[in-house]
This record gives sequence, C-alpha cells and structure tokens, in this order.
Amino acid sequence: MIYLDNAASAPTRQETIEAMVSVLEENYGNPSGSHSMARKARRAIDDARDILAETLGCRAQEIIYTSGGTEADNLAIFGTHNALGGTVICSATEHHAVLEPTETIGGQIAKVNPDGSLDLNHLADLLNEQTTLVSIGLVNGETGIIQDLETISDLIKELAPNALLHTDAVQGFPWLDIPTATKTADLVSIAAHKFGGPKGIGVLVAKEKAKLAPMQLGGGQEQGIRSGTQDVAGIVGMAAAAQQTSNTRQATIERVTPLRNQLANELTSIKGSYETGVSRNSNGETNRSKKIAGSCHVCFDQIESEALLFLLEQENILASAASSCSSGAQDPSHVLAAMGYNRELAGGSLRLSLGYKTSETDIQKALEVIPKSITKLRKTGS
Repeated sequence: MIYLDNAASAPTRQETIEAMVSVLEENYGNPSGSHSMARKARRAIDDARDILAETLGCRAQEIIYTSGGTEADNLAIFGTHNALGGTVICSATEHHAVLEPTETIGGQIAKVNPDGSLDLNHLADLLNEQTTLVSIGLVNGETGIIQDLETISDLIKELAPNALLHTDAVQGFPWLDIPTATKTADLVSIAAHKFGGPKGIGVLVAKEKAKLAPMQLGGGQEQGIRSGTQDVAGIVGMAAAAQQTSNTRQATIERVTPLRNQLANELTSIKGSYETGVSRNSNGETNRSKKIAGSCHVCFDQIESEALLFLLEQENILASAASSCSSGAQDPSHVLAAMGYNRELAGGSLRLSLGYKTSETDIQKALEVIPKSITKLRKTGS
C-alpha cells in the first residue's frame, strides 16, 4: 500500500503505541482522583504537558488538552469571542473548524492572493479597534502553503493592537519548528494524529495575553477552561509522538524534500497540470520555499478528482483531493476557489501528502501509475 495522505492522518508511531499500551494496561486511574493510581495518572499528564511545552515553545501551564484540532480551533474562536466580544477575522482558506465558527459569530473573512498567501491589504482594511481575534492557519491543509505569521502579527499590532492572533498549526507541526514559527501567536492549535499520535486528542496553547471563556463546564479540569476527564493514554501518546517528531523533523525534511520535488516536477510536466503555491525564479526554476516539504498539490484539467482517486486506489495508492467531509466524499475546494481557480480545474485537484514513512519506492510507484491514470481518464472523457 502506497500511503500518500499524511496530511489527513499520519501513520501511528511505534513510540506512541508503546506509550499508550503502558498507560492502558497499568495506569488507568482517573487523574482527578486522590489515591495512588490517580496520582500516577495525574503525573503522567503533567509530564506530557512538560514535553509538549518544550516542543511548542510555551509554558506547561499554557497547554489546554482538547479532543483534537477542531475543538482547539473552536475553543480559540468561540472562547475568545465569548470572553471579549468584538469582531473575529479569519482568512478565506482556513480549515472549516476555523471558518465556520468565524462565520457563525458574524466574523469577517480576509481574502488571499492567487499564490495562497494572505492579502495583507485586505486584512489591513478589516482591522480596527473592534477586532479582538485574527485566526490565520500556519500551513494550509490542502496546498501546504506557509503563512508569514510574523508579518501578519506586525500588521495586527499596528492597526488593532489589542487583538489576539490564533493560528491553526495542525498541518505545520510535522514540518516546521513550532516555537519559531508561532512565536508571535497568542493561541496555537495542534492535533496529535497529524504527526503520528492517536486520533481524538489535541492541544490549544493559550499564552499569557489570551482570554478564554470555557465552552465545556463540569469538573473544572484544564484550569476550568475545558472540563472533562482527561484521556491519559491519548495525552501520553501525543507527547511521545511530539517528542519523536521534534527530534527527527530536520532529518525527515532533508529526506522527503527531494522526493516531493521529484514527484511534483514529473507530474507538472504533464500537459494541462498546475501546481499550487509555487513561483518561478528568473531561471525558470520552481520555487517551493513557501510550501512544507510534504506537500505536492497539483490540478489537472479535463479530470475529475474522484475518478482519479478511484483508479489510484485500484493500484494501492491512497491519496486525496479537497478536504474530506464526514461521509468520506470530496467537497468542492473552498481553498482553491479563494485562490481564483475555476471550478473545473479545481475539480481535478490531487493532494499527495508525504510523511515520515514515505519512501523512494512509494514515489516511483506513484509516478508509474498517476500519468497513466490521467491519460486513461482524458481518453474516456472523465
């Protein structure tokens, strides 16, 4: 099986499995209890908090455990809005976990440029003294495009100095040094399953300036911001995955980057193909410096994504196109629409996302199958 859907969910790391099994078998006490096993469970989530704080560049007490990236994003937006009121702004290419809460509270949507970067002029037009939160994703989940949070933060400080900056760093954690990339953010979301941890667990970092109203009341866990018994095994597994990711990130980038470049270069040599989020230098060479190393996102004209994905799966290649919805179908891409791609071309998008386990053999197999599949579909008029 050739797995090229790491942006959806990364393979679970062995370190994660071992850490979780140990908890499930031996440390099943409730961390809110008072007896010895409960105290042991509490120590486990506190130790995990210390590990995560180091990998995220924050203080341990700034970490709030959540059920994943979606809850972390929702807590950042609804929690801030409920605490401070005012206006929330996000970009047009955000994950639905950011976009829909922003729209629900009557927030504003900032445009992006054709290359996927935030339109700073439009953001400047939207910012004012009523702005309380700006949410800009560090890395786009479809295209792999990296946003310049430092420049965005400087603009916010100039035009809306009291506003907070939230970033969904879910897609960024496997590929970027998060303490550096998110140093200007007040709120940061991550999800464990994107970097080899378990599903159903994540973190919202709420730094000193952040003001959050709780969305979930009960036992007062997580400083009263997110009540509910903590998932000890999930938290410990997430910390193990985060530590391993942090320790091996640079080596993974150096190994995966040439594989991604080979894949993208050969696919874009196919007539009627368009790679998103790239530019060309004066020598005509492709510049992918604004994309993470694991992202290869290409649109093909005269192709329907679902037909292409079906053919690829027949050859044991697993990939995706636009964001997946709960039914497993591929929604039309709001990301590509915001970047100016017409519906027909966007309908032929292919997201190949590499990860820490991707091999040269995987890429060679993909390059054997994908061009043949595109030729077949074009001949049959798909």
